[in-house]
Amino acid sequence: MNLRSRRVAWYRWARIDGFGVATLRRLEAVFGNLDAAWQMPLPVLQHRGGLNKNQMKALTAALDPSPPLPPRRWLAPTDPAFPNPLRQLDRPPLQLFWQGKGSTWAYLNRKQAVAVVGSRTASDHALAWAERLGRHMAEAGWPVVSGLAAGVDAAAHRGCLAGHGRPVGVLGTHLQRVYPQENQSLQQRVGSAGLLFSEQPAGEPVRRGHFAARNRLLVSLVQALVVVECPRRSGALIAARLAQEAGVPLWVVPADAGRSSAEGSNQLLQQGAAMLLHGDDLSTNLGPGPLLSRRKETVSNRQAASASPMAQLLLEQLGQPRTLEELQEQVGAEDQGLLLTQLFQLQLDGAVRPLPGLRWVRIC
Repeated sequence: MNLRSRRVAWYRWARIDGFGVATLRRLEAVFGNLDAAWQMPLPVLQHRGGLNKNQMKALTAALDPSPPLPPRRWLAPTDPAFPNPLRQLDRPPLQLFWQGKGSTWAYLNRKQAVAVVGSRTASDHALAWAERLGRHMAEAGWPVVSGLAAGVDAAAHRGCLAGHGRPVGVLGTHLQRVYPQENQSLQQRVGSAGLLFSEQPAGEPVRRGHFAARNRLLVSLVQALVVVECPRRSGALIAARLAQEAGVPLWVVPADAGRSSAEGSNQLLQQGAAMLLHGDDLSTNLGPGPLLSRRKETVSNRQAASASPMAQLLLEQLGQPRTLEELQEQVGAEDQGLLLTQLFQLQLDGAVRPLPGLRWVRIC
């Protein structure tokens, strides 16, 4: 089963309520692939696939004669561009919807980013600190990851944008929903300058649990987590706990001991988290970020990074939009999966962009 067919099959199953990664992996193992599983009679699926009554009810309601095509900017765990740290989670995301600069996925796959989180109702001091830190890390070449919530998250992203950096917003809502509403302009700017992604499909209702769940994604993709002021009950503390469990270095900005909004973060310091007094402490500890190295590259060096024979053949053909079938014929590729893998890599490198209908074109 080639990569394109597998993507379509995964998306078809992923749209059904109650079907997660573990269930789809089981169906692949039992029936060989998800397309074959779809062709099975319902009793066979229930018995051999181990589906429960709720899954069978949802599956029956979702039956249709033709599979829907996944959105242009959509990743499944089966895709080469899907970050490996997310695959390794106890609860890996079933799918990711994204917008922005696709090349950012390569940095997240290597955990070449820094997360900044904190209170939604932070003090003026904490907001100023988060904004300065976001700008400092951007200027040091590090993508800045946060949840695009009000307060510290938003301040860190504003600072990253001011430093001409690469902000990454991990959303607890679907991409078309802005929460809180006052972040609408900021979310648009992050989606343009960096990357926005969510595991929630379009139309999914806003649920409190989604905001807590996104912390596992955020923590798994970074080299360090910074907490800038948070109370005893907060999503930032959930992220801090996950970071400690995963061995991700945890840094905390000390705050006024008399503020209830800082009780959680100050407690982390008591428990042994590293104290962050200056942005230089963090950037010195981590070293130059991946974007700093990229800025120093020449155009010829960037082109050399995509100089494989297959990549060069594809780039020559993509002066105008081409379908997968056209490219396969023109470059003489027998394996569609390998061809799609190369196209994904060129997309992440910023050399090509996808178009509707599984077409690609070179970025001049």
